[in-house]
Amino acid sequence: MYFVKAPAKINLTLDTLAKRPDGYHEVEMIMTTVDLSDRIGLEAREDGIIEIVSVDRFIPNDAKNLAFQAAALLKKRYDVSQGVSITIEKNIPVAAGLAGGSSDAAATLRGLNHVWNLGLSLDELAVLGAEIGSDVPFCVYGGTALATGRGEKIKHLPGPPPCWIILAKPVIGVSTAEIYGQLDLSTAFHPDTQAMIRAIEEKDFEAMIHGLGNTLEGVTLHLYPEVKELKEQMKRFGAEGVLMSGSGPTVFGIVQQESRAQRVVNALRGFCDEVYCVRLLGDREELPKGV
Repeated sequence: MYFVKAPAKINLTLDTLAKRPDGYHEVEMIMTTVDLSDRIGLEAREDGIIEIVSVDRFIPNDAKNLAFQAAALLKKRYDVSQGVSITIEKNIPVAAGLAGGSSDAAATLRGLNHVWNLGLSLDELAVLGAEIGSDVPFCVYGGTALATGRGEKIKHLPGPPPCWIILAKPVIGVSTAEIYGQLDLSTAFHPDTQAMIRAIEEKDFEAMIHGLGNTLEGVTLHLYPEVKELKEQMKRFGAEGVLMSGSGPTVFGIVQQESRAQRVVNALRGFCDEVYCVRLLGDREELPKGV
């Protein structure tokens, strides 16, 4: 069996610019990978069947699963006769705004490129990934990037300044479609994407903290008061910067020192069951082998 890591992502900025004719929204966002990963196992099979194996009852085992879609797309596009058993070991919370499903799909694309000896480049895999979901192209590459269009146009950036990330997910699910459906672009907050890019390039931690912003956050915080409360608690417990990732409900805090990160984690565990303390994997050159 061939194993591939599928790391989660967070949005340092997420700006929604306009509704597109195709129903998607035009976005401009800076994403970076963090050291919280699912583990994807791939085993070729000769009967041509695509099978999803997972002990997590929240993971669909059919064509609704993005990893299944990734395998089916590669198989059809390149006329592969083999099938594959895809084992998904979940560590990333489901429906959390951390791109867990998209990262599983991206890892499946990268892994099957090896297992099925397709010889495709990452750029080619990213183009395929855009057919599956808006976050998949970024997840194919990992690291840190500016994503535009509906999220599929990727411009690589250097890694942010070193820091610790505290992830906390309340026990609710958030519908991305619902959040976008209630978004009023005329009154929404719009982060300064270029200022965040400068902060990252200059490794300026304070400027990065100051530049955090998410157009969708106001909608989610209004609809789900528990997310707002979690964000306030994280600030109160000492996180230097706090933001909701994606459409939520996960909130992340950023701190420079590991000791402070652990204090925030310990304090949050009284309010939230799913809390993680992780490092950034924001530099593509430093991603572990297999990511």
